[in-house]
Amino acid sequence: MERREVAAVLAYTGRLDPRTIRTDPGEARDQLAQWHELLHDVPFATDHGWDVRQAIRTHVLDSPYPTLPVDVARAWRTYRRDRLDRHTDPTPTADPDNPAAWRAELLGSRQAVATGTAAPTTHWQLTSGGPPADVEARLRAIGSCVPPTIRTALAPYRPTRAAREAAVAAGLPDALGVPCPWCHARAGEPCRSRRVGPDGRARGNVPRATSHPTRLDLAAAERARQEAA
Repeated sequence: MERREVAAVLAYTGRLDPRTIRTDPGEARDQLAQWHELLHDVPFATDHGWDVRQAIRTHVLDSPYPTLPVDVARAWRTYRRDRLDRHTDPTPTADPDNPAAWRAELLGSRQAVATGTAAPTTHWQLTSGGPPADVEARLRAIGSCVPPTIRTALAPYRPTRAAREAAVAAGLPDALGVPCPWCHARAGEPCRSRRVGPDGRARGNVPRATSHPTRLDLAAAERARQEAA
């Protein structure tokens, strides 16, 4: 603020807080010099929320002490800090191979935000509006998040899943939907080969691409029970 603006601020402060009024010409001159020294880099008002009169009104309402120029300066620093905390540097339009121009544009945008001449650039926030309409239409068209061509290409690397999907597509019961009574594989896990050794104990633990017949029978029985219910 210039001296005339500081003088206007002092007059406004005197109307709200008469304790700040100085009637002696020498004291008034010293008061003006003190306020201008502390507020010369504080703007009178900006386009984005700062007004020195609002800061003075807030102090008069919240504090029982006379208004000092340091109170206004601290309010301005709080305003600057809050704006910079909410600001995210946008990518400069300058040539990245020109560090001086790149840095100058970054500093210029920060200075504009700090002085209240530009609004902070905030992060984009996630919303809970759900997927776009075109995504839902594409899912309805292909029936799955994984396109059929990709599913076919992955089949050799996922033999158990490929066999399960082929069985479901053929109308057969989902064997992996029930536990296996033979190898004790849990629901959702593939069956495992169990060879019986000479001592009568099970040997081996290799995943199978197909399910045990007893598991298929159990899945068929479970499906018939659900259809009957």
